[in-house]
Amino acid sequence: MEELQAEFPRSGSSRALPISVLRRTAIAALAGTSIEYYDFFLYGTASALVFPAVFFPSRVTATALLASFSTFAIGFLARPLGAVIFGHIGDRRGRKPALVIALLLMGIATTLIGCLPSYAHVGPVAPVLLVALRLLQGLALGGQWGGAILIVTENAPACRRGFYGSFAQMGAPLGAIFANVVFLGVSAAVGSDGLLSWAWRIPFLLSIALIGVALITQFRLQDTVAFRALQEMEAHGAGIGAGRSPVVESFRLFPKQILQAAGAFVAMNVSFYVLVTFSLAYGSNASGLGIPSSTMLTGVLLGAIAMVPGTFLSSVISDRWGRRSILITSSALLACWAFALFPFLNTRTLWGICTALCVGQFLNGMIFGPLAALFSEMFPAAVRYSGASLAYQLGAILGGALAPLAATSLLIRFGTPVAVSIYMAAMCVITIGAVWSISEPLSAQVPGRSCQLRNIRV
Repeated sequence: MEELQAEFPRSGSSRALPISVLRRTAIAALAGTSIEYYDFFLYGTASALVFPAVFFPSRVTATALLASFSTFAIGFLARPLGAVIFGHIGDRRGRKPALVIALLLMGIATTLIGCLPSYAHVGPVAPVLLVALRLLQGLALGGQWGGAILIVTENAPACRRGFYGSFAQMGAPLGAIFANVVFLGVSAAVGSDGLLSWAWRIPFLLSIALIGVALITQFRLQDTVAFRALQEMEAHGAGIGAGRSPVVESFRLFPKQILQAAGAFVAMNVSFYVLVTFSLAYGSNASGLGIPSSTMLTGVLLGAIAMVPGTFLSSVISDRWGRRSILITSSALLACWAFALFPFLNTRTLWGICTALCVGQFLNGMIFGPLAALFSEMFPAAVRYSGASLAYQLGAILGGALAPLAATSLLIRFGTPVAVSIYMAAMCVITIGAVWSISEPLSAQVPGRSCQLRNIRV
């Protein structure tokens, strides 16, 4: 196992990037993940508000909604395959090329969704094409996240890894913000009829901007310090060797770490998609609350904004006091908030909706922020892209893939949102257990002294 060892760059290392280059890298990661998640979350918003009517017409609203949410889940099922494909590229060819290819794939797939004909024009062919492009979205996101977090964490000093990793993480809430701002703007400009007939395509066509980000990444960024060190090791006969797959090696040597990391992601992922996707359907049609979709979109938008400071704050705290304590505390608070969420939504008031979604998303951010640094610290460089990506996407399947579908089914089955709250709280318990079982890779910083990195377990 020693042949897999490759250290992170330490603070003050001669290999460390100049601060200006590191800042540029962090900004590029933020831009890439923001637009990438914009594309992926855009589908979630459309699956709640538009796709049931455009691609799955049915006299029963709940049936069309379930069909639409099922295609939403399909994108998650493709994410592990994306993690395998891009993990191999990222561990063998470099973090940057894997990231660039993933960005291009997402930009192309999302733009093409905006060009699809509706069910009224081509019948069943329309949802089939939609599913195919959703699969490509899943492949892209399955590979993008690992590249985005590693391009910053592998270049960052040990004592700032959480801070710089937060730039990649903040792309998720910013992507949700952009998706909802665009939907709100288009809906306000053309009305609900215009949105359903043609204007829903505009947000998807705007995704062509991601292709530009991919090209900038390709020509302006260099690969990470850790990967270049790994290349030097392999040049001298160390490393995993040309005939051995990093994906297979990560499964063979680190199955426990993959499961632990996946479990650490479950609670946040379930809660996030309940808040940004299921809540739209719950408020506007599925439960008969009759809240205007513009009001729900405003709440979701403000919730996503609240997630940004939560993500940043917890990432900075984790550099000083460790990852585990902040993750466990935030997960426990989120489990409690799950039972306050729907009473606030049921007020049908803007302040109640915003309170429900903003507090929930702030706590989601507190969980999400440290995960970039935590995941990268759990695997050695030779299999880090594969291991971190596989764990992240496994957690996404167990969590976010089924969250809107499961929440809708629970609401229909039991007739009360309390069942959904119990579901969310149960996922938080799983995350607490998973995080508890992880050995803290980063020693807590003593106030007034520079932080130190323990030996990374391999």
